[in-house]
Amino acid sequence: MLTDYIDPGLVLRFVINIVAMTLLVFGLFYLRYRDKELVTAASLFNIFAFGVLSILGSVEFSLAAGFGLFAILALFTLRSEQISKIEITYFFGSVAIAVICSIQGTTLPFVVVVVGMVLLGAYVFDHPRILKSVDGIKITLDKIDPDALSNPTKMRTDLSSRLGVQVMSYQIVALNYITDMAQINVFYRK
Repeated sequence: MLTDYIDPGLVLRFVINIVAMTLLVFGLFYLRYRDKELVTAASLFNIFAFGVLSILGSVEFSLAAGFGLFAILALFTLRSEQISKIEITYFFGSVAIAVICSIQGTTLPFVVVVVGMVLLGAYVFDHPRILKSVDGIKITLDKIDPDALSNPTKMRTDLSSRLGVQVMSYQIVALNYITDMAQINVFYRK
């Protein structure tokens, strides 16, 4: 019978994991940033990590193998496109929830409290009322002004006039001199 093979505690941990991940990724991140790609990646990565960690928690597993697993995960970040600090933070939060929920040596009330603290922290510290004066946007310029790139003040002024906002700072993510394009993260005051 299938119930002979299913641990009810593991199923409950998975439910807690899914609820917490949904609140973090869909309830907080997606509502604030509307980034479908990261939501999909973080959600699936959470489920995959929960599965892998649940299996690893039920077998003899060495510390060296654990470091090897994290080394493999690090390769994914090296081979992936660059993502913002906010995106990587929510992504890590999704993975952290999977880790917290899949560790078998903890009690379920303790798991619920820790996951609750993670969600509360994300809600409070990334709340729009706390950081309401500055926002960010990713833009692509189809013409690179070489003088503006070497002169940050001129570049900020140019971006402010193009966007109609007060640009506080910017970060050049990619330059392509062949197509004469620049990808830039712009942080501005409303």
